[in-house]
Amino acid sequence: MVPFTFESDNPLLTENSHINFVFETSELTRLENSPALLAGAAEVDITPPPGLPKAGYSSNAHNGIGFRSRLKARILHLRTGESSIAIVFCDLLGGSSIIQHLVAKTVESSTDIPLSGLFIGGTHTHAGPGQYLGTDFYNRFASNKSGFDPRWAQFLISQISNGVIEAYETRVPAKIAVGSKDIFGLTRNRSLAPHVRNNTIEDKRVEAQRKFFAINPDLNLIRVDAVNKKNGTTSPLGCGLIFSMHGTGISMKSHLYNADIWSYITESLRNKIKMEYGLATTVGAMEGTHADVAPAIRANLQGFVESQRIGIEIGSAAFQLYQELDSRLTDTIELKAGFKEINLEKTRKLGNVTLPNHPAVGAALIAGAKENVTPVINKIPPFKAGYPKPHLPSDSQGAKWVLGSKWLQPIFLPLSGFPRIIPLHALKIDNTVIVGLPFEITVESGRRIANAAKLEFPNEKIVVSSVANEYCGYVATPEEYSLQYYEGGHTLYGPNTAAFLSQAVKDLAKSLKKCNSGHYQSPVKKRSFKLKIRNFLKEIPSGEYKREIISNPIFHDPENNEFGYWELVFRDSAPSNISWHEPIVSVERFAGSKFSIESSVLGDLDDRNPLIEVSSLGYSDINGYYYRVRWFDPTFQNNIKHRFKLHKNNGSDLVYSESFD
Repeated sequence: MVPFTFESDNPLLTENSHINFVFETSELTRLENSPALLAGAAEVDITPPPGLPKAGYSSNAHNGIGFRSRLKARILHLRTGESSIAIVFCDLLGGSSIIQHLVAKTVESSTDIPLSGLFIGGTHTHAGPGQYLGTDFYNRFASNKSGFDPRWAQFLISQISNGVIEAYETRVPAKIAVGSKDIFGLTRNRSLAPHVRNNTIEDKRVEAQRKFFAINPDLNLIRVDAVNKKNGTTSPLGCGLIFSMHGTGISMKSHLYNADIWSYITESLRNKIKMEYGLATTVGAMEGTHADVAPAIRANLQGFVESQRIGIEIGSAAFQLYQELDSRLTDTIELKAGFKEINLEKTRKLGNVTLPNHPAVGAALIAGAKENVTPVINKIPPFKAGYPKPHLPSDSQGAKWVLGSKWLQPIFLPLSGFPRIIPLHALKIDNTVIVGLPFEITVESGRRIANAAKLEFPNEKIVVSSVANEYCGYVATPEEYSLQYYEGGHTLYGPNTAAFLSQAVKDLAKSLKKCNSGHYQSPVKKRSFKLKIRNFLKEIPSGEYKREIISNPIFHDPENNEFGYWELVFRDSAPSNISWHEPIVSVERFAGSKFSIESSVLGDLDDRNPLIEVSSLGYSDINGYYYRVRWFDPTFQNNIKHRFKLHKNNGSDLVYSESFD
């Protein structure tokens, strides 16, 4: 049972007002030593019904109407020595302290995984729902509508907890390898002018920046194989990758939930592993230091076609790395986990670095990032990128034009609504240390933070991951901040933020290194959340109706940077009566004497495949609600017939379309 429920009978919940709850974090219990490496993996679906606001593009986003690539949470569980961890790779904007803490409480009686072992990372897709974060500010401004949705949060907690428990309960003897590979040509620095301003960049010429890694080219992959007890051979169990790239391959104009380019990466990698090794495996992904890194979309081609091109190429590179790790698999590693929370109400100074008491939103934030600027406003000072404010050295927000002024902004954006507790996470897996922070971190900020951790772990590779366990805005270096592009305007805690985090990470790394057990944790003992709520899921129409296909499949030619597609329209129960996180549709081909599932370079053509779309058409009649299915980039083979299969789903019958070719 989830220890906190968000249902309307909860006395802490006032409908259409606030949710208010307080809990204490559990004490850390030392685990018994486990000399063998055990591992488990799981995948759970976190796709919601149509109707939730999408997070990432702020007011430019839309409520979701369906999906084109499901949203997933993939879990890798590792246990050896005195450590037990679960890395959760989520197709969401980022982590959430509410989700992390309540998942940890949910699984603590069923597993040996403590809070410090539960690391929740995100792909930072800009097409997943928001409304689950731990602060009013980002539940309001990350999405196109405002409010924390308690039922959506409850669903995430339940699904992720189930996945963690499944990975724990199915763990087996295992081997692991961690490696990296540089990838160039598929990402670009979207804020090159601030980047070359860094004093670490000696040659300021744009053409020289490839040499200095204006992007973070580092693809890191954790590969876990199960060990056959009889003969010692291994087989794929799960893998997770960390790469730096904004989840902005799909336009803000899209109304569909999707995992952006990440779905093409994970599904193509998963399919390649299945084809080569004979077994499907769990494949997850999360961000590296991506704040100023965008996908290298060709001019005016933002959308699914370009996202597929980039994603499959990254997936192919990841598969090459996966194969290279064949010979490096081992069952003997050091595994440790460290977790700490900094309460900014009590700690704003570390070493000689002090953060301002009040965070501030910069005017440059309104103009938008360079690949998705806000029309007209992006050309007008002080919103215009590269238009810093003259300031005195004593100004804690430096060159930032504080939106509305430093006197008025706190009236409209109270301190309590901002992130005030900052989670820091570090996982040592063999010779790699993964540092998780709740910010979007620029490439150079990430290098400086990694260098701070390197002082404590000089022989390990340091991998910094953004948006882990919560979402707290951006981190730009002081040099980048001084130019006030979007990244600097969204660095809420001023120009010293990167230096503050570098010191905090160094302190955490030191504590982890000194720790004589598998876990170190220092969370805020009592966590409290008071959040404005809105029940978007409760507002979704309900009602049971019989499923019925309205017309035969129709083919549409390619146009406007989009694949051609087959489309089927059907009538079914109301959106809230459909289980959107369970199978709805697949495509079958006729071969020999029977139909069987069709396949593609992205795997089987069921609705986890990003070539399949399922969406609500937004209208109904007395017999039900209307939906459509689309199969994009269809396979054309002479005399090969296909059909859509609508799976049984929450009371709806199994239905097949007419065949087509």
